[in-house]
Amino acid sequence: MTLPPASPVDVRGGVELPARRSDVELRTADGLTLVGELALPLDRDPVATLVTLHPLPTAGGFMDSHVIRKAAARLPALADVAVLRFNFRGVSSPRGRSEGAFGEGEAEAADLTAAVALVRGAGLPTPWLLGWSFGTEVVLKHGLEHVAAGDVAGVVLLSPPLHRTSDDELRRWADVGVPVVALVPEHDDFLQPAEAVRRFAVAPSVRVVPVPGAKHLWVGERYVRTVLDTVADLVVPGSAPLPTHLDD
Repeated sequence: MTLPPASPVDVRGGVELPARRSDVELRTADGLTLVGELALPLDRDPVATLVTLHPLPTAGGFMDSHVIRKAAARLPALADVAVLRFNFRGVSSPRGRSEGAFGEGEAEAADLTAAVALVRGAGLPTPWLLGWSFGTEVVLKHGLEHVAAGDVAGVVLLSPPLHRTSDDELRRWADVGVPVVALVPEHDDFLQPAEAVRRFAVAPSVRVVPVPGAKHLWVGERYVRTVLDTVADLVVPGSAPLPTHLDD
């Protein structure tokens, strides 16, 4: 639900705080149109930007996957962060369907490039990549070129499964010059903290942060707040903990 700016509100669940929201289209180098949304602070310029990359399309992941949707619903108002979310190729949501077909994490390199280009073209500040599950694979496989080009200020890896990312690909991140933080749930179905530490040992620049009690899907307001507080404090230092209640 969307609330007017003056309404007192508990910041939880499906609450959507006021923001400037616009439908956007991303054009890939291989000629596809992807659908998405850009959310900006309502009455001021953003101080940082999130490019969000959603979970596995073949398992129901899309731009409305709940952590990404809640990031777009809350962070523009609470932390002055612009949030871009979009459907990978071949993925549908209420916003519409992106052209193309699932690319197993390889063709999605062009989707990531299109998203970074949109943010760069809009002049949005301090872009961070936020990948969740499959989205982390796209980041780890294809994001380094955007870091090297100076188009990415940092990376958050949410529930990285490391199914499609090889150790050789991880090694490329060993000396990356931007913050890279992996939030790894204690009870993740695919990669738990001890194994994450072992796998990321080849890329010591990646900081592994175990999250006690959490699971791969981050179900529950407590865990959503953990994610959003962590992300907000990384991209806008000092902005966390985010407010949990807004008055008139």
